[in-house]
Amino acid sequence: MINQSGEIIYVGKAKNLKKRVSSYFQKQDHPPKTRVMVSQICDIQIVVTESENEALILENQFIKKYRPRYNVVFRDDKSYPYIFLSNEEYPRLSIHRGKQSQKGDYFGPFTGSTAARYSISLMQKLFLIRQCENSVFRYRSRPCLQYQIKRCSGSCVNKISQQDYLSDVQLVRLFYQGKNDSVIGVLTKRMEEASEKLDFEKAAQIRDQIVQLRRVLEKQSVQGSDTDTDIIAAGIREKTAGIFVLHIRNGLVQGSRNFFPKVPLDTSVEEVIESFIGHFYSASQNEVPAEIVINCKIPEEQALAELIGHLRDVKVRLAHKVKTSRAAWLDMANRNLQEMITAKLASKNHTQKRMQCLMDELGLDKLPIRMECFDISHFQGEQTVASCVVFEQGQAKKSDYRRFNINQVKAGDDYAAIEQAVRRRFSRLVKEEAKLPDLLIIDGGKGQLNQAQKVLEDLELEQVTLISVAKGSDRKVGMEQIFFPSEAIARRLEEDSLGLHLIQSIRDEAHRFAITGHRGKRDKVRKTSILEGIAGVGAKRRRAIIQHFGGLQEVKRAGVSDLKQVEGISQSLAQTIYDHLHE
Repeated sequence: MINQSGEIIYVGKAKNLKKRVSSYFQKQDHPPKTRVMVSQICDIQIVVTESENEALILENQFIKKYRPRYNVVFRDDKSYPYIFLSNEEYPRLSIHRGKQSQKGDYFGPFTGSTAARYSISLMQKLFLIRQCENSVFRYRSRPCLQYQIKRCSGSCVNKISQQDYLSDVQLVRLFYQGKNDSVIGVLTKRMEEASEKLDFEKAAQIRDQIVQLRRVLEKQSVQGSDTDTDIIAAGIREKTAGIFVLHIRNGLVQGSRNFFPKVPLDTSVEEVIESFIGHFYSASQNEVPAEIVINCKIPEEQALAELIGHLRDVKVRLAHKVKTSRAAWLDMANRNLQEMITAKLASKNHTQKRMQCLMDELGLDKLPIRMECFDISHFQGEQTVASCVVFEQGQAKKSDYRRFNINQVKAGDDYAAIEQAVRRRFSRLVKEEAKLPDLLIIDGGKGQLNQAQKVLEDLELEQVTLISVAKGSDRKVGMEQIFFPSEAIARRLEEDSLGLHLIQSIRDEAHRFAITGHRGKRDKVRKTSILEGIAGVGAKRRRAIIQHFGGLQEVKRAGVSDLKQVEGISQSLAQTIYDHLHE
């Protein structure tokens, strides 16, 4: 559905398109959101697909591409981490993201790298499985620190037999498969065998393993079936929509994730959860469990489950009325949902107070809904990078962040760097008729402020309020000075001012973004050979030059005649190399 300006405002799918589209114009009892949307429709475009699966995929692609204002918009492009147990002579335990192309066992998904790292640390303590890279493992001549602190069995230097090591690996495999009773049974049998052989020290070690394992299971386990289940709870309160997903694998709570989708006004919880399920499980990085439990009834529940099953080639059950352990999990998800929405609303209210306080204390004409901040980062003038960060409604909008590589300015000239970055940024905004900031913040003093003011005057952007923030004389946090173009004396806000806290957070984010870009650029240059980029000097000749002189320092000291001695280097090429190194 397209509005008068040609913007796609809604994307939908249906088995019967005529019936679905007609319902928008024939019915009179639409919710306010739908009535507003229908009033804006000027054109409708239709794509016919071969099957429902293709329609679901196409709808998902269109929503991601065009981001229609009347569709529920989700952001989730990151794959979940898995625990990977390699298939080798001495298997290695590690965290894995992305395509599962290596041979071995994958356990998960975990909802975050922190949970996955904690799980691996636990396996180190219980079963002493190695984590080191193969390049390190193959060439060890003595045990590492992990062996000394009893977090590795020392398989790299044959401190354990391969048979015993693989036996421990099997216990890890059983643990991640949820067969905890089998693991404890095997350990108990080992303990008894060690006792019969009068090896009481080993029996005591195994006993401690069993005790630790039981404690872990007490903390992690929620009693239930071994079915893989996702519990999804959705809710809307005060125009804020939230979704909480609880992952249950082999009867264990594997972790959770929460989402705050942007939804149009008067969107129902049923619409939100239906859109979420279609979006979330159509993505290849998200595992589809055998069962999905939701906290409300949605239309065509069975049809949606069949659609997801066909799309991902799995069998899945969708349910909203559950008992026993799944009911307990659903209650847990609902409680977490309410807590996270409450926290989100509290954060929103706090952010609103900070924006209001900033407007009052700086004497601004309107609330600074959109703010941009510039900062410069370099090391003694090397690889200068400017950053521009954007905050909307007091929150970072990272999709609008920009970095600028500063060129053709004197090394270390922060004034010229700020002038170039601001000019490039706002020239483009004016050219594209993009949204301008209500408040522009420059990290620096009066000099940087004057450079930015010059750019705004040249581009005739009088509607943008401009300030700069400089650290005080002793660079103490809370002593910041705020400069205005029309004022000779800097202002100071109280240390406990909410407005100052908002400025500090924006400035610190701009600094972080700038220094991250600078370090990346600097490291890239330092990892590049100074011989690269010379015409006629490829990888083979670079290797010959280094081998001849023994290092880059000697190459720099060499004269044209010395360079000519290298095999494959002519007189003219030697001169070219010398000139390049001594520019």
